[in-house]
Amino acid sequence: MQVRRQMTEHRRTALLILAFVLCGFRPQAEVIDRILATVGGGLVLQSDAVAVVRLGFVQVPAGREALQWTLDRLIERRLMLIEVDRFGPPEPPLVEIDRRVQQIDERIGSGERLDAILRETGLSVEQLRLYVRDDLRIEAYIQQRFGATFQPTEDDILAYYREHPAEFTRDGKLQPFAQARGAARTAVVAQLRAAAVREWISGLRRRTEVNILYLPGR
Repeated sequence: MQVRRQMTEHRRTALLILAFVLCGFRPQAEVIDRILATVGGGLVLQSDAVAVVRLGFVQVPAGREALQWTLDRLIERRLMLIEVDRFGPPEPPLVEIDRRVQQIDERIGSGERLDAILRETGLSVEQLRLYVRDDLRIEAYIQQRFGATFQPTEDDILAYYREHPAEFTRDGKLQPFAQARGAARTAVVAQLRAAAVREWISGLRRRTEVNILYLPGR
């Protein structure tokens, strides 16, 4: 009986320690991070959400709940990466990773500002480069899978031109369709491709275990 009680106490202690580790608690119960979701067994942390917003990887639309919107984008990204890893596209050139990191630095404002954000969010330069690398892999996969799929009809292109006149107005004057046709076709292809990618992501989500632990307002 005593042995059983000791085993129970040991098990309870182990579970408490595990809970502290998983929930990101210090012994003083100070929260240092929070698990927002699990995707295919991988964790999405609150620090991930803060970092992608601070670095400009995610833009939160006006009127949207910031953390929920960002979490949805991170879940989608994790789903895509799981699929990309299954097929193993070629590694992006290091020069392209360097170029993207330089663009991030220029967008933020200066190297010192970027360094400060990395320190504040707990990211290293290497982790930033890995994030950029994975973005490039996702883009390459999507281009390979959906790049040459869509051939809109002339009716589709003309309908887009007529429904979005502001996009083809220059100096207050609507461009003739013949002049605007190329841009209108590009826009229609982008729409069709975006819809196909959304459907693809929905399919990934249906067949992948996704557990959302974050509740808005808590």
